[in-house]
Amino acid sequence: MHQTMNKYVRSAVLRTLEAERPYAQSMPLAIEQLSITQPRRGEVGVTIERASLCHSDLSVVNGDRVRPLPMALGHEAVGTVSEVGEGVDDLEVGDRVVLVFVPSCGHCAQCRAHRPALCSRAAAANAEGGLITGDPVLRDASGRVVRHHLGVSAFSSEVVVARQSLVRIDDDVPLEIAALFGCAVLTGMGAVIRSAAVQAGQTVVVFGLGAVGLSSVMAAAALTDVSVVAIDPNTAKHPVAVAAGADRVGTPEQAGTLIAGLTDEGAHVAIEAVGQAPVMEQCLGLVARGGAVVSVGLPHPDQTLTTNALQFAGQGKRLIGSYMGDAVPQTDIPRYVQMWREGRLPIELLHSDTVPLDHINEALDALANGDVIRRLFVP
Repeated sequence: MHQTMNKYVRSAVLRTLEAERPYAQSMPLAIEQLSITQPRRGEVGVTIERASLCHSDLSVVNGDRVRPLPMALGHEAVGTVSEVGEGVDDLEVGDRVVLVFVPSCGHCAQCRAHRPALCSRAAAANAEGGLITGDPVLRDASGRVVRHHLGVSAFSSEVVVARQSLVRIDDDVPLEIAALFGCAVLTGMGAVIRSAAVQAGQTVVVFGLGAVGLSSVMAAAALTDVSVVAIDPNTAKHPVAVAAGADRVGTPEQAGTLIAGLTDEGAHVAIEAVGQAPVMEQCLGLVARGGAVVSVGLPHPDQTLTTNALQFAGQGKRLIGSYMGDAVPQTDIPRYVQMWREGRLPIELLHSDTVPLDHINEALDALANGDVIRRLFVP
């Protein structure tokens, strides 16, 4: 297909890492007009309806996750197909789609092993700020390339993404709920259901009650005969965790006592959704013999983990890394949507509010301060 730079979109662009908090004053993200190509072969144009701010976006802004700049941020969203490129025959203009931040090639070793969240080609494309289908399709006013965030760049009025970055969803799912399935729900639920494979009769402790941690709480609570302990130093989040299904809620200092009130052998599974090495160490100390700690949060690259090595072979404990919840988006998102329809997943608890995209820098502060769970944007 002949490509032209004939369409312009509004996008939130990060150009430097020099901004300091409060972000509402330093304004690291600028709303810019970018030019975008038509979808190439295997690509789809999507009009963004709602996009939400995740800690992974904040981690790029504060330098915890190093990405090539300039970059159009955002990776969790829902939208409507506006244009379809050659070779895409299973989506039509007007379809509603959830955007997924790890596309999968279907051919690499990880994809063949049914672990598309670890797709090698997608990891390389995401690290470079391109698309799995080719080079970036965004340019700024001077003609300079603007990189994609995780193949999505959802803080935009419209995007062009690889077909593999999309999962079709029914139109009757509210936008504020649909937007959350592509990251928070996939990651948090997958950590429980896929990575840890939690079983009936087990006790699960979840550290960190952001959108991912609360999704883990919901997932564990939705399983049969599973006890859930939810932990966060921010006590304002505790009532939300109870509403999400937690049996007991408390601060990190109370975790051991809360677990002991449910089982005398330690938690069977600990979900670490904070992204701090000391919390991972605490989780290892709280799980029973043969228990598993699932690491979901993203620590700063400089953090190191120090723990007693004998507990792994000597006590059979496991430390499991979980990226995007080991999800298979094309099957997991419809499954989780159905669980929501059945009233088993109160996803609406994750939605704090919805504001115009122009308020994105204020939203960075609110997320960093723990004032919101998921703030959504209207482009």
